[in-house]
Amino acid sequence: MSTAATTPESPVRLRAIDAPDQPDVTPALEDLYRGFEQELLVPLWTEIGDLMPARPRSRAVPHLWRWENLRRLAAQAGDLVPVGRGGERRAIALANPALGGRPFATPTLWAAIQYLMPGEDAPEHRHTQHAFRFVVEGEGVWTVVGGDAVPMRRGDFLPQAGWNWHAHHNATSEPMAWIDGLDIPFQYVTETQFFEFGRDEISDAERITPERSRSERLWGHPGLRPLPAGELTPGTPLLSYKWEFTDRALADQLALEAEGFGGTVEPGHAAVRYINPATGADVLPTLRAEMHRIARGAETAPVRETGSSVYQVFDGSGTVTVGDRTWTVTRGDLFAVPSWQPFSARSEAGSTDSDSGALDLFRFSDSPVFEALQLNRTHIEGTTR
Repeated sequence: MSTAATTPESPVRLRAIDAPDQPDVTPALEDLYRGFEQELLVPLWTEIGDLMPARPRSRAVPHLWRWENLRRLAAQAGDLVPVGRGGERRAIALANPALGGRPFATPTLWAAIQYLMPGEDAPEHRHTQHAFRFVVEGEGVWTVVGGDAVPMRRGDFLPQAGWNWHAHHNATSEPMAWIDGLDIPFQYVTETQFFEFGRDEISDAERITPERSRSERLWGHPGLRPLPAGELTPGTPLLSYKWEFTDRALADQLALEAEGFGGTVEPGHAAVRYINPATGADVLPTLRAEMHRIARGAETAPVRETGSSVYQVFDGSGTVTVGDRTWTVTRGDLFAVPSWQPFSARSEAGSTDSDSGALDLFRFSDSPVFEALQLNRTHIEGTTR
């Protein structure tokens, strides 16, 4: 029996091809390529088209998930799948069809529907992934972040920076669903994630249902920063952004436009960004969140951006176009916009399907990452930007 060590087969595979800007195919070149393979080397001249394309080519594709289907399947899971230590959350992630079955809506963004049955607790844990919850329907669930009980109601946006203890409790007799957004894929690919279990049960004191959380009482006053704020965390200290304030800001923008004073992104298109009240920066280091309101009959100009985003229809109906895909959307539907794919929307909402009479879109993206790395770029059709 031979005692000689075997050489592992190289994962590098190089093929000499007869093509412009490639070296002549010769036995010497083939021999060179076999040497590269053996030493796990890849020459740039064989890869530059993939590694350095003229413009971003996302691995993700535009895709739409219907809320009615997500809600139905989440309700089935509520009857079959327990929430407890180990499984932790009854969260069902959106899987972009071009990402090999991974639970990623885009290469950097996680989006999921989470479903909690009456009286259930989702146990406490913490993780380095930055997260938020956005409520498209219902109320009665309370998220407990660092011992602070925060109510969740329709239209509320609840961000939570990484490494904060958090649990959820449904204090009502009805199930409730909402969407979770996290930077799980980004931390997964950069290999930076940590996770830790917390208490199995929250205390009775944390099961209270105050109208406002402690974070809201301290930080939820427009234009006012508390002086005794203490040490600031990487994310926003405000744990709930109430829909009533978001709604009013959007309505005021459109009213100002109608009065001839401007104030909108473009005609019929109002938009706000959720910000950290302590710094004015994004609510989370890796995630940006916005709400857009498009008046009935208005259409947004197609825009391309580096980085990706996920939208949820909060209210109303309309038509959205992402790349070469166009869908009619209604309340709750979610869709992914990959990097550098043009996105536009037209509102067909009215008083029968929208509280505001407009198409309201919640959006979250990975823009803070690209801005921090100075890799952000935006192009609006019809402009030089």
